[in-house]
Amino acid sequence: MAAGLWQKTVSRVMGAVKSRSPGSRTLSDVRTVTLIPGDGIGPEISQAIMKIFDVAEVPIRWEERTVTAIQALSGKWIIPPEAKESMDANKIGLKGPLKTPIAAGHPSMNLLLRKTFDLYANVRPCVSIDGFKTPYSGVDLVTIRENTEGEYSGIEHVIVDGVVQSIKLITEDASRRIAEFAFEYSRNNKRSMVTAVHKANIMRMSDGLFLRKCREVAENCKDIKFTEMYLDTVCLNMVQDPSQFDVLVMPNLYGDILSDLCAGLIGGLGVTPSGNVGANGVAIFESVHGTAPDIAGMDLANPTALLLSAVMMLRHIELHSYAKKIETACFETIKDGKVLTKDLGGNSKCSEFTNEICRRVRDQD
Repeated sequence: MAAGLWQKTVSRVMGAVKSRSPGSRTLSDVRTVTLIPGDGIGPEISQAIMKIFDVAEVPIRWEERTVTAIQALSGKWIIPPEAKESMDANKIGLKGPLKTPIAAGHPSMNLLLRKTFDLYANVRPCVSIDGFKTPYSGVDLVTIRENTEGEYSGIEHVIVDGVVQSIKLITEDASRRIAEFAFEYSRNNKRSMVTAVHKANIMRMSDGLFLRKCREVAENCKDIKFTEMYLDTVCLNMVQDPSQFDVLVMPNLYGDILSDLCAGLIGGLGVTPSGNVGANGVAIFESVHGTAPDIAGMDLANPTALLLSAVMMLRHIELHSYAKKIETACFETIKDGKVLTKDLGGNSKCSEFTNEICRRVRDQD
């Protein structure tokens, strides 16, 4: 983070806290959040979010950390110790896009973060944005993806030259945990139905185990309707009529694919928020689009996905009024259609789009 903006944020938060009457917010209410700007366009969209938060007077102090893959003496790939220590202490993080070059020799940085902090649940709300026209309208669903195992367990090896075996790992504990999370999320967010997505007709043991755990959890959650559906059938039905779905829970690979499909229904990854929730209260919220190195540093990036992920973060830490204020300003800017980045159908720069959201935040005061 630029030193000036960081100092401005701290001064603003401290000043706002001091100016409030006794019994309102105190210094202890200022939450420290680990900020991982990421690569490519990551730093500039992170700056946009910090500026909007500053204008909204969100009681947050940012602690910026860089995340790259480091190989320990044991040969194991890890994230930098200072980044791990920050997340261990703060429990909450906001992350821009990270690059993992093909054949880099180390695992995906996103995968490494999930494993490091046991971020077992990926949550992707996909909701149509008023004023941003797509072939679909009225989309309002959530994909919940088991984030730690499945085909992404990283267990693969060469059997003989020209033959590689990759192992799909499904466990009872992880399947039950993600199913419980899906039903709890549905209850807390006033959702009415959970659909388990699987291929137990083909992978009878692995997906069969996942489905059994979902059924068992559903038995204890009768207030939420439970359905189950094959992955291919979900994809077919999703593009025909996404309104028939509410909350979907699924193993890792299926979630990776289906969550991106659902993002396409509302306009793409550039407008889709994402959160990763783990054990012990740890959560990292992120933009899931790419690093876009071709436009990095050109003031052309769209910060919407990271901003809406930051709004998810605010709701997660129960700063609901700030979340509503920022979300409203963002959606009103898009609906108005006058100051939009190129991918949203306009010709404005990232800074101009950010400034317009800031103006609308101020107008709410």
